[in-house]
Amino acid sequence: MTSADGLLLVTPEYNNSLPGVLKNAVDWASRPADEIPKVFGDLPVALAGAGGRSGTRLAQTAWLPVLRTLGARPWSARMMFLDRAWERFGEDGRLRRDEYRERLAGLVGEFAAHCRELPRTRRAG
Repeated sequence: MTSADGLLLVTPEYNNSLPGVLKNAVDWASRPADEIPKVFGDLPVALAGAGGRSGTRLAQTAWLPVLRTLGARPWSARMMFLDRAWERFGEDGRLRRDEYRERLAGLVGEFAAHCRELPRTRRAG
């Protein structure tokens, strides 16, 4: 991730919070601790998710203090909380409605533009 211009973190929600497996992956990427600024420093991060009735709102909120602690730059101009995922995706794994695909494309496009406009400085320790 040291060469990444941004990170789109698409998260499920477990027990009204962030998922342990994904949190563990972020924790591993933050080791050794003196490498955190190089890996996460000033890294723009967009959040999205599809889940149950809350659409991962609580998980996405739970990620914010983690990202700030790592020195990342959470981007909140557009977020995607897709509730009732079991109704929103077809058997082929694709979003069923153009509206949802357009929302996702909008999020990705705006986030990519944000990363170009405000590039990270890749702060050194």
